[in-house]
Amino acid sequence: MQPVITPAESSRLDAVSADPVEVLMDRAGLGVALAAAEMGGGYGSRVTVLAGTGNNGGDGYVASRYLTRRGAAVTVEALGLPRDASSAAGLAAAAAKAAGVRIVPLGEPTPCDLLVDALFGAGFRGELPSDVALWTDLDVPTLSVDVPSGLHAGSGLVERAAFTADRTVTFQALKTGHLLGAGPDRSGRITVVDIGLVGIRPELLLCEREDAPVPRRRRDAHKWSAGSVVVVGGSPGITGAAMLTATAALHGGAGAATIACPGDLQQLYAGMSAGVMSVGIGSDDRFSGDDVGSLLEASARYDVMVLGPGLGPVPPYFVAEILRRWDGGLVLDADGLNALEGLGPLQSRRAPTIVTPHAGEFRRLTGVEAGYEAAARLPDDVGVVVLLKGNPTFVLGAERWVVTSGGPELATIGTGDVLAGLAAAYWAGGLDIEVAARSAAYWHGVAGRGLATSETVTAGALAVAVGAVG
Repeated sequence: MQPVITPAESSRLDAVSADPVEVLMDRAGLGVALAAAEMGGGYGSRVTVLAGTGNNGGDGYVASRYLTRRGAAVTVEALGLPRDASSAAGLAAAAAKAAGVRIVPLGEPTPCDLLVDALFGAGFRGELPSDVALWTDLDVPTLSVDVPSGLHAGSGLVERAAFTADRTVTFQALKTGHLLGAGPDRSGRITVVDIGLVGIRPELLLCEREDAPVPRRRRDAHKWSAGSVVVVGGSPGITGAAMLTATAALHGGAGAATIACPGDLQQLYAGMSAGVMSVGIGSDDRFSGDDVGSLLEASARYDVMVLGPGLGPVPPYFVAEILRRWDGGLVLDADGLNALEGLGPLQSRRAPTIVTPHAGEFRRLTGVEAGYEAAARLPDDVGVVVLLKGNPTFVLGAERWVVTSGGPELATIGTGDVLAGLAAAYWAGGLDIEVAARSAAYWHGVAGRGLATSETVTAGALAVAVGAVG
């Protein structure tokens, strides 16, 4: 687990630190210098440091002093001298000059072996000045200090030009902008340097391997004690979705997985998989409002229901009644979400629920644009755990988690159905609802990345591959 903080929290940590700014700046600058050395900024190399007038520039001046000691030929191109010569940044600039660092006004881009972007830190807003923007096109290895200049450290947005770093050194914690918007594309490899700030109040928690447990079966487990999942779905033309969900549930560890489908599709599902059971409800190829009672009766022995994969168009009453009457764990996905007319049915539900919208589904459901801040309100307002799919993915309940294990290989049809089945299996297997959602998102991403190293990622292959991770 890594904390992820906002720019405002970063400023607060600096302000309440018991250590003087000069001490913090020296630690930060040393961290930058060590990263620069790893990138080739050593004896005989030409290093250009672009320095702003604030503390970000001060970090750059400290780094330039350490790099000069290592024998690098360092030039600081200064956007302007620190406003206060007695400030930490002003003292750092004076120390760099005394150490033999060449300091010149910012000019046009010139060749170098390594560029250090120490212009603007987490407080940057707006557009880069035109004389700075010219440097963003320089084709040279680039190391950014805290955040790439031009990138909004909170939102990850870029208004015009911004640096694209090969590596970014940030301090004490990741910033939200490193993970949002253009942040992942602009920040390169990110190194977090501990400079001694304490009392972090994280905005998000970054999920890592140790934060993503999977259920373990007891020696005497049987198929029903290992967790059981029923998938409610199936509609002509999209029958594969429910099968992907059920297959992922089995490979994710569920002892039993059944598809509850419209009656006319039951024979089709019976022939699709030897391991997935099926039960037909009604006598048509689509569910109707009259099928709710039969469906709930057929689902009674299962631990978790996944409602929505390949469900197709159904009356809003169908989904609303299931939400009202099903008292087991529920993963509401895809067409199950699309069938809702507002949040009312979710607000009235009393049993635990995971909702798994992508951005479009979230917008239709709530009427607002998708984002972790908007999604984080639903656990309090509605009482659900939100698994907001995307890159990154957010899992929002009592805690706010961000998951970055997945990549663009998951941008293919059906992978969301696999995720729903995996979350249901982990939950049915005994994990806490929020942990199940988080672990599923993490290992879903890991499985996708692993699969992509040997073949094109398809949902069918992914539904099997999730069983080989965790």
